[in-house]
Amino acid sequence: MRITSLYAALGALLLIVLSVRVILQRRRARVGIHDGGDHVLAKRIRAHANATEYLPIGLLLVLLLEANQTQAWLLHVVGACLIAGRILHAWGLSRTSAVSVGRAAGIVLTLLSILLAAVLLLWQYLVFGPR
Repeated sequence: MRITSLYAALGALLLIVLSVRVILQRRRARVGIHDGGDHVLAKRIRAHANATEYLPIGLLLVLLLEANQTQAWLLHVVGACLIAGRILHAWGLSRTSAVSVGRAAGIVLTLLSILLAAVLLLWQYLVFGPR
């Protein structure tokens, strides 16, 4: 599970960065809960929440693919798209709450990685059957 471990570690580091950004903005804005009407804080909270919503399913799918002995290059494609997508989305959302290239590219990469992993897992099940 070494490949999944790599992407789980990268995802964890991303979550730490996003969490620290929320914490620092909470201190600046003196807001303990919710966003207190602070638009910067609201964007940072949303960027963190989006990562926590998509990373678990993406990483679980990579783990299952790795357990099925999927070729390493495919695991890296799925994992890299997932992490790159989450970084782009967080970057885009941090810059503006409007539609942006970063947000759009980020969600496309994220959903592409999840779709690719799901299709691969279904294909493996249909071709190789239950073990």
